[in-house]
Amino acid sequence: MSTVVHIIGTGTIGEPLISLFTDFREHLGIDEVTFHKRTPLLSDRSKIKHLMARGARLATNKDRVADFEALGLEVSYTAEEALQRATVVIDCTPAGNDNKDAIYSDPELGHVKGFLAQGSAFGFGKPYARGVNEEALDGDADRFLQIVSCNTHNITTLVRTLAREDDGDFSLERASFVCMRRANDVTQPSGFVPAPNVGKHDDELFGTHHARDAYHLFKTLGQELDLFSSAVKLNTQYMHSIWFNLVLRRDTSLEEVRRRFEDSPWVAVTDKSQANLIFSFGRDHGYYGRILSQTVVVVPTLMVRRKREIYGFCFTPQDGNSLLSSVAGALWRIEPDWQSVKRRLEPLSRWVYQEI
Repeated sequence: MSTVVHIIGTGTIGEPLISLFTDFREHLGIDEVTFHKRTPLLSDRSKIKHLMARGARLATNKDRVADFEALGLEVSYTAEEALQRATVVIDCTPAGNDNKDAIYSDPELGHVKGFLAQGSAFGFGKPYARGVNEEALDGDADRFLQIVSCNTHNITTLVRTLAREDDGDFSLERASFVCMRRANDVTQPSGFVPAPNVGKHDDELFGTHHARDAYHLFKTLGQELDLFSSAVKLNTQYMHSIWFNLVLRRDTSLEEVRRRFEDSPWVAVTDKSQANLIFSFGRDHGYYGRILSQTVVVVPTLMVRRKREIYGFCFTPQDGNSLLSSVAGALWRIEPDWQSVKRRLEPLSRWVYQEI
């Protein structure tokens, strides 16, 4: 049988994800890439044509086929046909949980090996971030995965890198994070803010969803960590940045902190302190403008206080970490063997930087 990846949505994550699978489908072991676009818009025609030229096949709702064809776009499948052909489905819309209840739980889709949704779909399935909790995933039980948000990728990578010990335990007393979020993506025409906009602490235990999601991800490893996060939206389109403070249960040093970051395959280190320089590096050297590292740690900002308190700043790659985890999660659902996944992901390693 053919191996088909079906992606729903063509937005900030959906579009580059469709291209990743089409550009590298031979290396990834994929026979066909299909994608669902619900609304036929003239403003999106050039984008859809480009995705189709790369080899992806368009699917839409049955009642929208004629509208897409009127725009000169060939529809290969209806939405129902695409789901019936899919090996793995990746939902890149804000409606992941609703779609799970209304569509993905249908017994007629029992042939689909896995469903993945993005960060906003809390509770969709087991939370996953590449390089953080692979060992917690169960090939028989975890048919539904939540690819956590880009900032949650960053937070969980920081905690695992600095607090995980050789025996698998975490020497973390507590950790706090301030997520300074970009106003909107450069591809988005709305949502920009004219000035810094502070967010509410709407979770009495975790502050914001970033720490909550990180907590639940680490819980899959048997760890219940004391995490807290705050958020502020800044009037910039460059990228998210995070201030972090981790308090360990043991002594450490600045040299050890730097070494742990430099030795991590998922962390990029930099001496650059301005977001535009990291953003432009991704634009010039990334895939679809993204680097695929989990976090970019600004080395000159690192500090160890009282031997156990670690402070610093880092940048969150522009959804690149979510893209890599989405590809890895999909490949794992197709063949639940992490060595095989690692081998098939090798062509993407050129965008997982260790230094920027």
